Amino acid sequence: MPLRRKTFVTDSGIPIPDVVTLADRKTESPDAIGLPGQFPFTRGPQPTMYRGRLWTMRQFAGFGTPEDTNKRFKYLISHGMTGLSTAFDMPALMGYDCDHSMSRGEVGKEGVSVSSLADFEVLFDGIQLDKVTTSMTINASAIVALCMYIAVGEKQGVPMAKLAGTIQNDMLKEYIAQKEWIVGPRPAVRIVTDMIEFCTKNMPKWYPVSVSGYHIREAGATAVQELAFTLADGIGYVEECVKRGLDVDEVAPQLSFFWDVHNDFFEEVAKFRAARRIWAHVMRDRFGAKNPRSMQLKTHAQTAGVSLTAQQPYNNVVRTALQAFAAVLGGTQSLHTNSLDETYALPTEESVTIALRTQQLIAHESGADRVVDPLAGSYYVEYLTDEMEKRALEYIRRIDEMGGIIRAVEEQYPQKEIGESAYRFQREVEQGDRLIVGVNAFKSDRDAPIELLHIDEKVAEAQMARLAKVKSERDQKAVDAALAKVEAAARGTDNLMPPVLEAVKAYATLGEISDVFRKVWGAYREGGAF
Repeated sequence: MPLRRKTFVTDSGIPIPDVVTLADRKTESPDAIGLPGQFPFTRGPQPTMYRGRLWTMRQFAGFGTPEDTNKRFKYLISHGMTGLSTAFDMPALMGYDCDHSMSRGEVGKEGVSVSSLADFEVLFDGIQLDKVTTSMTINASAIVALCMYIAVGEKQGVPMAKLAGTIQNDMLKEYIAQKEWIVGPRPAVRIVTDMIEFCTKNMPKWYPVSVSGYHIREAGATAVQELAFTLADGIGYVEECVKRGLDVDEVAPQLSFFWDVHNDFFEEVAKFRAARRIWAHVMRDRFGAKNPRSMQLKTHAQTAGVSLTAQQPYNNVVRTALQAFAAVLGGTQSLHTNSLDETYALPTEESVTIALRTQQLIAHESGADRVVDPLAGSYYVEYLTDEMEKRALEYIRRIDEMGGIIRAVEEQYPQKEIGESAYRFQREVEQGDRLIVGVNAFKSDRDAPIELLHIDEKVAEAQMARLAKVKSERDQKAVDAALAKVEAAARGTDNLMPPVLEAVKAYATLGEISDVFRKVWGAYREGGAF
């Protein structure tokens, strides 16, 4: 039969042969694929993978007041969630307190509202921090959030050395894609490096950076661009740590990665495999790492929020299931599944339960947990793995030639590349070359109504009242002294973690500490990239 179209390509534009055969793979090196748990870790970072331990099942939770989110945490834990994942509202992400004029209309809307240690105390009330792992999705003000978490742990009698989890803290990604910042790229990376150094020495169970491709992909990048720019960010952080005199084998094992999982099933599986192989070679061959843990790329994954549609929202359950299955076959260590209603609002308890059940069905009924890297040796998957690796390495080579990822970000190279890909994708949708079920194909006259979660404006009132109480009861002299130490460290070279931790314990607010950074380094504004 004649082909439906002249050429077939992946979502990243990789040509797909009519059929891939053994003859096409005759030059394949067994060492390039290897075995699970062995260099170059193409088949997974652990020898037994899910036969030994299932991936951590996380559900992103955070909305309204700390009381609201605390209740959702406990609900999810009771339904089988094995790790907390915390979303913060826009004011917290941008370094503003709930009572700031820039926070109006946004308090508690897209994540939990936090302004001081008092909010963190409520957020984790009744949750034993030595019994759970916690992920916190926050970047520009991540140093404040981590210090608040440490302080809450100490109040529970849990020393920081026993705290386990991840904080996103990937500022390079912010300038590339998500656009949530306080100061410019170089001082922001300095703060990140301080956090890596501190955690390396004091928090062995904590990942101080989750190098995030997720937001790069959500901004419109292809899978290849997500792979390349994310690994380039990781390389950039390692370079900054090595410049500071840190040993790569101390730093690299405490870096984790965070990938988007989109709709092109086999390309997504190949992306995970290519990422592990590239990272292993870069750590060994470029940085001289000796510890195998330095070469193991550990990763969290989240299904693609940008792929969800407001039209026919129940289709999103199917999209999420396919994406989650790709992440598992790709070998993720941790997974979040999106909820069907997230194009409208933060998820309801019912929709987030369906999302969690999706993971549990894959884990316990699909058989995917019984075999390690089941798609290894597939002619097509190995072809895609090689092609993604080759294309990603070309991007990384160009970034190296520009002087590294920080310089590339300042010149807005990744931003421009992503913008072009996003434009190309949208044109394909509008011209009908790319079909989105329920959007430009198989449309229905009306969609069934779904229940939505609404955040009342009373949330802002409650949060501002708590903040006012904190400010009236704290020792203002201690706060001022602590903030002065933060400023001195920012102007000098001392690690910022100890003075920020001291300020947090004195109940200095997230906004007050962020204002110190703005005072020292100036607020950042980005020009347009076209």
